[in-house]
Amino acid sequence: MVLVYNRCMQIIPVASGKGGVGKSLLSANLAIALGQAGKKVLLVDLDLGASNLHLVIGQTSPKTGIGTYLTGQTPFEQIISPTDYENVYFIAGDSEIPGLTSLRASKKNDLVKNFQALDFDYLVLDLGAGTHLTILDMFLLSPQGIIVTAPTVTATLNGYLFLKSIVFRMMYNTFRRGTPAHDYLENLKKDSASLQRLYIPKLVEALESVDPENTALFKSRMQEFRPRLVLNMIEDPKDADRANKIRRSCQQFLGLNLEHLGVIYRDTLQDKALASRLPIIIYKPQSLVAQGIYRVADKIIHSETLAFDSGYDITQASETSFQIAAEEAGEDYYQKMSYVEELIGSGTLTTGELAEAIKQQQFEITQLKKENILLKKKLVDAARKGYKV
Repeated sequence: MVLVYNRCMQIIPVASGKGGVGKSLLSANLAIALGQAGKKVLLVDLDLGASNLHLVIGQTSPKTGIGTYLTGQTPFEQIISPTDYENVYFIAGDSEIPGLTSLRASKKNDLVKNFQALDFDYLVLDLGAGTHLTILDMFLLSPQGIIVTAPTVTATLNGYLFLKSIVFRMMYNTFRRGTPAHDYLENLKKDSASLQRLYIPKLVEALESVDPENTALFKSRMQEFRPRLVLNMIEDPKDADRANKIRRSCQQFLGLNLEHLGVIYRDTLQDKALASRLPIIIYKPQSLVAQGIYRVADKIIHSETLAFDSGYDITQASETSFQIAAEEAGEDYYQKMSYVEELIGSGTLTTGELAEAIKQQQFEITQLKKENILLKKKLVDAARKGYKV
């Protein structure tokens, strides 16, 4: 898979593997942060079938977008619209036209060609959740896509499985039909369970024995592929350890090196900003969430734009990025606790009020547990009497 595009423009696909981890909020706020830094940015809603990015940036319901372009109603250049934010332009998605989650190859190729011909500093693609082929191919438009996850077990597992799907997609993009490696993979697919259990490094060794030339190309692309991780919704510096677990799993089982762009703390202000239809970095630029996003934007601005088959190796940079992210997690936690101490110290929140709030929460939790036990008892009694519940 040799990708050719405007080398001055950095394509940033943003994916998650599962919903509810803040992928769209990161995409929108990141685009605005890059725009505030003087960069020309195009934000694209590619969450086809569930498009709502216009709500995150406070735009009205769009009349044109990806949907009207793909159905031939609107030329591509006419679906790009300005936003209220400096240097930021937007292409809306479309959740009302059926079939957009599964694009035909010709439509997908046309869309990619238009993306590659754009004249922007950054192209931020907010992708849908999951591992549909359209999502995987859009993520592979750049070796520098962002995978957003949260510290929960399900979120990190889905993030890992998304990257595993990406690696297999890269294999099939490299080992074309008719090559010995492709035939080898097709034979393995007959026992899909065994294929899924295989460590990618072991699989690559086997492929190298049957197709050394194409396997060398795949290994080269794997070296160039540097997906970037953002760990969102953390509560404590210890949550940042989840990133290292994902990293070790990717190295051991996928033969893949991740770069860590940083952590972002959970903050209720984010929900208030969304309800106000304002991006968090506009609603509260001093918040922990906003500061985390600004850090991510700064790292992206100071990173080199990469392309597949460029021969670029940033293994050492990848190591350093995890150390920096761990330090940032500790700094943000200190700031978070300092904020609570500041409220107490300024008299806005007394120690007694804080203690009372904790006691009230504990009381409410106890009440909920009691109600839960009571409901379970009623269900059991009803089942015993043969009632339909």
